[in-house]
Amino acid sequence: MTDLHWTKPDSKPTATLLLAHGAGAAMDSPFMNKIADKLAAEGIAVVRFEFTYMAQRREGGSKRPPPKADKLVGEYQTALKQLMGITEGPLLIGGKSMGGRVAAMVAGNQTPPGRLKGVVCLGYPFHATGKTEGDWRLGPLEASNRRILILQGERDPFGSQVELDALSLPTAVELHYLEDGNHDFAPRGRSPATMDSNLGAAAKHIAAFAKTVVKPA
Repeated sequence: MTDLHWTKPDSKPTATLLLAHGAGAAMDSPFMNKIADKLAAEGIAVVRFEFTYMAQRREGGSKRPPPKADKLVGEYQTALKQLMGITEGPLLIGGKSMGGRVAAMVAGNQTPPGRLKGVVCLGYPFHATGKTEGDWRLGPLEASNRRILILQGERDPFGSQVELDALSLPTAVELHYLEDGNHDFAPRGRSPATMDSNLGAAAKHIAAFAKTVVKPA
């Protein structure tokens, strides 16, 4: 059974978001803690979990690279099934970087359950760092059977605004940029934006997205 870590709002949530970590940082990294708190303040319940390779690192195991994203789809589906068994109401799935890519794969792997309303990607890895020729990772976005929200730093080395403005994204994708943000949404010191303001903006976009994809009962 997967360990699930909850961050709940004070009132009934608009939706519950199952959120996976990125390739190199655990589910309780500073980024994941902060975005979960921001989302709870916007009325979104957040449920975090770890892929097996990351859980093994926590227990002192090897820090070898994670499996390829498609190899993690089964683990994500298992966590989603577990969550569906203990909750009611609408669900979103998503993740940070690699975790968001895997969530998009889950949404396109087969017909998703009706309770699953959308996908949230925090810094989608559109390509490997410094490699754009023939390496665009658009397949999961194109195959998704649910709408996808992507929050992307303007300077993200895995897909910057300059690069993405020249790219045609699937119609199911809604993309918002975070001011001067890098892959973790952090701006440079001279920017009027801050890490906190960018995380807050991301949470507000997610809350607005949830309201558009969750139909009233």
